[in-house]
Amino acid sequence: MSFLPVGKLRAEALQAFFDAHPVRDPRVVVGPRVGEDAAVLDMGDRYLVATTDPITFATDEVARYALHVNANDVAVRGAKPKWFLATLLLPAAGTSDATVKTLFADLAEACDELEITLVGGHTEITHGLDRTIVVGTMLGEVAKDRLVTTGGAQVGDAVVLTKGIPIEGAAIIAREKEPELLALGIRKSVIQRAKRFLTTPGLSVLPEVEIACELARVHSMHDPTEGGLATALHEVADAAGVGLRIDRDRITVIPEGAELCRAVGLDPLGTIASGALLMTLAPADAAIVIHALGRERIDSHYIGSVVPRAEGVTLVDGATRVPMPVFAQDEITKLFAGGG
Repeated sequence: MSFLPVGKLRAEALQAFFDAHPVRDPRVVVGPRVGEDAAVLDMGDRYLVATTDPITFATDEVARYALHVNANDVAVRGAKPKWFLATLLLPAAGTSDATVKTLFADLAEACDELEITLVGGHTEITHGLDRTIVVGTMLGEVAKDRLVTTGGAQVGDAVVLTKGIPIEGAAIIAREKEPELLALGIRKSVIQRAKRFLTTPGLSVLPEVEIACELARVHSMHDPTEGGLATALHEVADAAGVGLRIDRDRITVIPEGAELCRAVGLDPLGTIASGALLMTLAPADAAIVIHALGRERIDSHYIGSVVPRAEGVTLVDGATRVPMPVFAQDEITKLFAGGG
C-alpha cells in the first residue's frame, strides 16, 4: 500500500470526491470546489461566506496564524469576516494552564485587531500530538452584487500580486529552524526580520481587499496558501477555465524569503504564501488599484495576464516560456518529519 504525501490532497483526487457527492441544496451558491477559498450560502438579502482552515506547521503564535488565514479566505470573496470558531487541539506533554491562557490571549488580541468576534469552538488535550493544532472556522457576509470568486477570472484580465512571496513560508522557516539556519551561515538579523513577517508586513490581506473592491470591479481573488503562488495560479486557472501567462521577473520574492528558501533548498514559488493577495481585473482597473495600494504603502505589481485556456498556465522567463511548475505538496513540508 502506498501512502499519500504530507500536505494538501492532490487537486484531481479532491475534485473527484466532490464530483461524486454533488451539493443538492439550492441555497449553496458556491460549494466545495478546488481553488475556491470559501463556501457561499444564500441567506436571502445577502450571502453568508464560510471557510475552515487548520494551522499545522507553525507552533509559535499559532492562534494568530489561524485567525488571519481564515479571515483571508472570507475576505477574498469580497466579504467582511465577522465570526470565528476555533478548535484547539493541545499536546498531552507540555500543555499547562499558562499555555492555554496565552493561546486565548493571543486569539482575543488578533480578533480585536480585525474586529472579529469569537463565537465558539472546542478545546482539548489530544493524545498523539507533538504540537498545538488550531482548526479555525470563519464566517462573514457580503452583499450579493459584491461577491468575488476564484473562478471569476476573465481572458484579458491583468494578474496582480500584492506584497510578495513567501511571507508565511519565510516566517515559518525562521521560527522553526533558527539553529539550522545559523549553522548554515544565515545572519541573525535576517532570521529576526523573517520572524516578524507574522505582523510586518503581516499575513492579513484585508486592507488590500477593501481598497481593491472599493475602487474597482475585481473579477477574481485568491489567497496563496499551501503550495505557494504556483499552486494558487493553477487553481485560479482551473476554477475559471482559463490560462495564465506570468512574467517571472515581475514576481516579487521578498529578499529574506529568497535567502531562507535558498539556504534550505526550497522553491519560493511552491512555498506557503499567506500574506500575499492574488487578483485579476481589467487592466485599467488594475492600474488604479496598484496606484491606490501604493499610496497606502502596500506593494503590488502586475505579474501577468489571463489568456485562453488553450495556452495553459505558463511562466515567462526572458525569452523562454515554460509550464508553471506543479508542486504535489508544499515545499515547506520538506523541513518537517514526514515531508518529501
